[in-house]
Amino acid sequence: MSTKNDILSNIRSHSGKTYAMPVIEPDAIRYTDTAARFMEVLKSVGGSAIELQEGEDINARIMSLYPEARSIASNLPEIRIATINPDEIATPHLLNGTALAVVRGEIGVAENGCVWIPQNVKEKAVCFIAEYLLILLDKNNIVSNMHEAYAKIGFNDYGFGVFISGPSKTADIEQALVIGAHGAKGVVVFLTA
Repeated sequence: MSTKNDILSNIRSHSGKTYAMPVIEPDAIRYTDTAARFMEVLKSVGGSAIELQEGEDINARIMSLYPEARSIASNLPEIRIATINPDEIATPHLLNGTALAVVRGEIGVAENGCVWIPQNVKEKAVCFIAEYLLILLDKNNIVSNMHEAYAKIGFNDYGFGVFISGPSKTADIEQALVIGAHGAKGVVVFLTA
């Protein structure tokens, strides 16, 4: 049985003429107020976005939204109310039962309300196992469309990354919408300046 590299090498040696990749200039949608559009679309897919005011206590705001949360997972230094640091646990199974995960997003996309979250935490399961997910996003990092988002992402820098837009949902079982089927039941994005 050949290895993948042997197979690819064999294909290359039997290929004919090569052509340069075409330059494609997509005529993608653009928004004048990307933050407003992002908030609107995120709401339409079941999430919500909140603009934090300058000087606002982020920890107090989180507790006002999630007063019942007893287990909060985050590796962010500004989240002082975290009870679990996902970088310091031995196995992702220890995240089971996490009420809230607080992570940092890198890029928001106005056209679909999604946020690019690179693997900036040891246990990536934290984004999917928590009951609720709160994403911190700099509102200056919201782009109009996915073309712009992909242009900003340095794919060689990450072992894992994911676009998340709203809470987990599925409607494939008897066409009944189920929220939180394979991920968070609720997603809130805090927009910071």
